[in-house]
Amino acid sequence: MRDPINLSHTAALILQTIDQGCSYGFDIMDATGLPSGTVYPALRRMETDALISSQWESEKKAAAEQRPARKYYRVTRIGSEVLERSQKRYPLLGRLQATKSRR
Repeated sequence: MRDPINLSHTAALILQTIDQGCSYGFDIMDATGLPSGTVYPALRRMETDALISSQWESEKKAAAEQRPARKYYRVTRIGSEVLERSQKRYPLLGRLQATKSRR
């Protein structure tokens, strides 16, 4: 059995942001206020740990919108479990989630 994954507060915030519907890098950076040098390495680590999965959008869709293709992320089942534990470990995360859901 794998050892439980304990995320840093920042990684837990990123995971929660994805869970709340921000699904690509710039969207996550905008929602969290974190820089790309923090977000993208965290996304790579979380994908390696199977907390998130990703899929590139089609080049055709991106070209139609005149922008680079986006890599979309989603939280996996394991990621949901780790997020739940992280919200207990970092109570502020739970409060942030409650604040966003009231908007």
